[in-house]
Amino acid sequence: MREPYLSVTESQGRAFVARAIRGPVTMLDLLRFRAIADYSADPTLAPPTPISGAAAFSRYIAHTLPHLRRSGGSIVASYDGRAFLIGPEAERWDRVLLIRQASVDAFLAFARDEAYLAGLGHRTAALEDSRLLPLTESARVG
Repeated sequence: MREPYLSVTESQGRAFVARAIRGPVTMLDLLRFRAIADYSADPTLAPPTPISGAAAFSRYIAHTLPHLRRSGGSIVASYDGRAFLIGPEAERWDRVLLIRQASVDAFLAFARDEAYLAGLGHRTAALEDSRLLPLTESARVG
């Protein structure tokens, strides 16, 4: 099994900033949950009894929303997913989020906020794998 993608690498972070995106940025967040959340990386956040990855992610969202909103960001949409209609048959994503920030600078400030980072362990515990794709608006089709 390959290594999961749970956080940004230094080179990916540099490439993201180098894009010099002007204006709003929307993040497409693909999430695959663990059956049981794994709090071994941050046991101080662990609940007294085991919970599902989806439940741990709900704790992450509850912790994150005030910080996201204070930074000017918002969750545009949240969808439940599963297997692809077109795509690898063995691949699934349990949840898909669209998260909007006013700018790259606002996103980076949010991502570095120590109060936000204090709850990041819920996300790590929740996820088996993830993808985060920065999107910008393009010319309308049609």
